[in-house]
Amino acid sequence: MMAMSCKDDKGGIMDNGKYVRYTPEQIEALERVYHECPKPSSLRRQQLIRECPILSNIEPKQIKVWFQNRRCREKQRKESSRLHSVNRKLAAMNKLLIEENERLQKQVSHLVGKNGPLRPNTAHATNDTSCESVVTNGQRRLTPQHPPRDASTPAGLLSIAEETLAEFLSKATGTAIEWVQMPGMKPGPDSIGIVSIAHGCNGVAARACGLVALEPTRVAEILKDRPSWFRDCRAVNILNVLPTGTGGSIEILYMQLYAPTTLATARDFLLLRYTSVTQDGSLVVCERSLTNIQNGPSIPPVANFVRAEMLASGYLIRPCEGGGSIIHIVDHMDLEAYSVPEVLRPLYESSTMLAQKMTIMALRQLRQIALEVSQSGAPNNWGRRPAELRALSQRLSRGFNEALNGFTTEGWSLMATDGVDDVTVLVNSSPEKLMGLILPTPNGYSSVTNVVLCAKASMLLQNVPPALLLRFLREHRSEWADYNIDAYTAAAVKLGPCSLPGGQIGNFGGQVILPLAHTIEHEELLEVIKMEGVGHCAEDALVSGDMFLLQLCNGMDENAVGMCAELIFAPIDASFADDAPLLPSGFRIIPLDPIKGGSSPNRTLDLASALDIGGSRTRPSSNYYVASGSARSVMTIAFEFACESHMQETVAALARQYVRTVISSVQKVASALSSNMNSNGALQAPLGTPEAHILARWISRSYSFYLGAELLKSGNERSENVLKLLWSHSDAIMCCSLKAMPVFTFANQAGLDMLETTLVALQDISLEKVLDEHGRKGLFTEFAQIMQQGFVCLQGGVCSSSMGRPVSYERAVAWKVVNEEENAHCLAFMFINWSFV
Repeated sequence: MMAMSCKDDKGGIMDNGKYVRYTPEQIEALERVYHECPKPSSLRRQQLIRECPILSNIEPKQIKVWFQNRRCREKQRKESSRLHSVNRKLAAMNKLLIEENERLQKQVSHLVGKNGPLRPNTAHATNDTSCESVVTNGQRRLTPQHPPRDASTPAGLLSIAEETLAEFLSKATGTAIEWVQMPGMKPGPDSIGIVSIAHGCNGVAARACGLVALEPTRVAEILKDRPSWFRDCRAVNILNVLPTGTGGSIEILYMQLYAPTTLATARDFLLLRYTSVTQDGSLVVCERSLTNIQNGPSIPPVANFVRAEMLASGYLIRPCEGGGSIIHIVDHMDLEAYSVPEVLRPLYESSTMLAQKMTIMALRQLRQIALEVSQSGAPNNWGRRPAELRALSQRLSRGFNEALNGFTTEGWSLMATDGVDDVTVLVNSSPEKLMGLILPTPNGYSSVTNVVLCAKASMLLQNVPPALLLRFLREHRSEWADYNIDAYTAAAVKLGPCSLPGGQIGNFGGQVILPLAHTIEHEELLEVIKMEGVGHCAEDALVSGDMFLLQLCNGMDENAVGMCAELIFAPIDASFADDAPLLPSGFRIIPLDPIKGGSSPNRTLDLASALDIGGSRTRPSSNYYVASGSARSVMTIAFEFACESHMQETVAALARQYVRTVISSVQKVASALSSNMNSNGALQAPLGTPEAHILARWISRSYSFYLGAELLKSGNERSENVLKLLWSHSDAIMCCSLKAMPVFTFANQAGLDMLETTLVALQDISLEKVLDEHGRKGLFTEFAQIMQQGFVCLQGGVCSSSMGRPVSYERAVAWKVVNEEENAHCLAFMFINWSFV
């Protein structure tokens, strides 16, 4: 009979009406065991009684009850702590939403008053002297006219700083700017925060507010280190620091931003940054450009840079009760859009772009670091800590930006062209760039490279979703890459036998994608690409065996408005050290027109077959909509090559030709994408080949014959209609070959989504890889029945996608697909009510 018991606060046990009190020594002994093993077995409890004489008077079942109660109390304590944490977060978010609602009410009142009785605009324009007209490069701009302010003294600088603080706070919490919700960014408990963009203000501006699980001083420290999270920031130099009487500081900064494409010039800023604490204990960091200032610090124009202006911007950081911070971010800039070609001006006039690249990135960096802190920065299965992986991502991005911009101060110089200016080639022989790079020789790796070349180009794309194009480039490398060229570049970083941890996750046309790290929202992926069998031909003796690339991928979310897409990669050596030399190359696709809507993030087009035929096929909609019928984006390509100086001209010619080949391949892919958009701007699925129509008819007819039911609910037996219905069927339908090692040969859209692959990559996936052990045994047992009877119904279970994700299904049906001669052609499967676990 089980004894009924309970535990009091002093460690006593009530057992069948008898009260037992544990001594402090007994509790200490039990606690020691509990910390080692919270759930000891019966043998362990008996051993405990034998080893601890002070427990000899306690019955084993009482020891068992003590551990049960102790585990219960621990669980209750953890749950209580979790609920308190959730409650604090909800209370802080509620406070944030109340404040935001009050601000919106003020904005509404302000707009109502502003749009009341109309004033005579003509008289106002005639008498208004608050602005002066400035003509620059043929473009007319209106610039606010302020009386010059003297910054020659600390008091003058403090006056400018206080004015900047007031302007920033009026933007962050007031009505100085009319803010509208950013498209695609809906606030909620799971969102990154409340994100808004400016409507009708000078320049471009974005605002965000949210919660972060970091203390205000730590938040300010992270945000001040702008190069660590703002990928476009090249450098921030502190020219002077002036402490203030309130414990704050005034800093004079010089900041440089990379140009995002070869078609534009980089930007720089001369800034004043003011750090202070408000009366309510909030920490404020605000900034503005030092323009129209008398006797202030100045920096003359810098070659290859256009001086831009930052209007009052900054961070308002308030401590939350119970820990963490509430943060308001405002970014407001005039990026001098007049200085770039007209086609690129949307980049410099888009508040949405500023929000995605700068404002939201600040919040994401804070959330990422907060997560790492909560997880104690434990290393992953690659032996890398999160901070180390972030540093690798930063190095890849920074290296690509450096190659793309090609600043002379970093050792880059322009090479003579070959008469065609579509591809620019730069050369760099500075020691910093060459450090650690080794070239192969016939006898091994010993020749030190002394030249790095960069071939780069930009092109305009029409009606091509950047996220979709990027996913195709990532998954179908063989469609655009030349492995012989890649192998040469890999040899320059002393690629040797490389044994990397992690199993095969996805195989796309000879490459295996090994996940390395990802950010909280999966908007950025860091991965290792294993390209198998590179260099086995006799002509390629530089590198034999497998080749490895470190790859950074971001912007694959089709629903993210204004988000640029990047695929940046660099060969890695056998050591994969944190300070290993990197030669980053890759693609950057930046949307120039607003995009709305989006498709499933798991949907990918099969374009490889469409490339040979063009765009004459019809495809069912994948729900990707473009705001206009001719959405534009600019793609920038940059590739780095290492060589010895005497081969410089030869490698330059090779680099030019390689980049032109890549451009041609990308244009072919983009053309296939663009031509497969319907009149609504929706991408359509591949339904064109006669073989596909025939196979669809065989699948449907065989199902009806063997199972006595219709697979597709339609009276129209035209093959074109059958294929469309099969493609859009809600259940996952796929076919595999009848070989010793069955591989998939076809799947409908639901099947591709379930396997997380495309029709081309589908042919590299074996049936054995998808089914688990239980499914393989069941299929093997029933295979004879399928071939004899024609079908079999399988119980529900769990299988795996091509990316290793578990997929559960309610039940499955397998049937034999026969051709016109009644011969077995393939095996078809239908997974019913599937979902990712």
